[in-house]
Amino acid sequence: MSSSQSRPVFRFAPSTNGHLHLGHALSVLENVHDAERFNGRLLLRIEDIDRTRCTPQLEAAAIEDLSWLGIRFDSLPGRQSDHFDDYSLALDRLRAMGLVYPAFLTRGDVKKAVAAFETEGRIWPRDPDGAPLYPDTDLRRCENERQQLLANGKRHAWRLNMKAACEKAGQSLTWKEYGADGIAEITAAPADWGDIILSRSDAPSSYHLSVVVDDARQGITHVVRGKDLYHATSVHRLLQVLLGLPEPVYRHHRLILADDGRKLSKSNGDTALRQLREAGKQPADIRSLCGF
Repeated sequence: MSSSQSRPVFRFAPSTNGHLHLGHALSVLENVHDAERFNGRLLLRIEDIDRTRCTPQLEAAAIEDLSWLGIRFDSLPGRQSDHFDDYSLALDRLRAMGLVYPAFLTRGDVKKAVAAFETEGRIWPRDPDGAPLYPDTDLRRCENERQQLLANGKRHAWRLNMKAACEKAGQSLTWKEYGADGIAEITAAPADWGDIILSRSDAPSSYHLSVVVDDARQGITHVVRGKDLYHATSVHRLLQVLLGLPEPVYRHHRLILADDGRKLSKSNGDTALRQLREAGKQPADIRSLCGF
């Protein structure tokens, strides 16, 4: 093994569905810090599965912002849109295990089911992000009905049968979280997320599926990302075990929050680096705002 292959590998993986904001600057700087600390390599991965909102113009803007900030990567940018076949193969493997089913309920259907349930004074279970878990309506459909709906072109997503997947994994799942005090073993709880989406009619892969496939394909050894993805790591460890993919170590860093306490969002145009640059901020100012 060459010295370059044995070095730790980090990645910064922004979704180019909007302009980068201060939270992205923090995350890439955290990755740069750890890559330098461990003498590792840092890769840039463009997460552009959403072919409607992710545009070449936004990708170019993101790369230009990162260059302006002084970030240097150890390879040319990689793009998820170049690897749709990899995600399809992973989905096929899960399907062959009997762990995936077509889900036909729309968001409106789910909203109605939850509302009807909760009018009776009960509380519908929700995932760690607060979204209602998907009903078991489609999971209970007989195979003949499923095939008929598919043959009729009924719009659908593909979801993971979480109960069956956890049984198939057949072990107590954990992930390794590293920090200033060393490495901690964190117990994973993927069932808290219910039957997650793996693929939709308008996207060939979900974030959960693509991220584990990408990290394995690129040989990522250290995943440094925000605390908002801490609980999602449970799902990623489950998929890694099911697909026989290597396990990276993780670090979930602090977040930069808006004045009202919410997470920064591209959709709200929060503290976009473009706007800060236009207001006269310099790279050193951005680093200072991020605590570097």
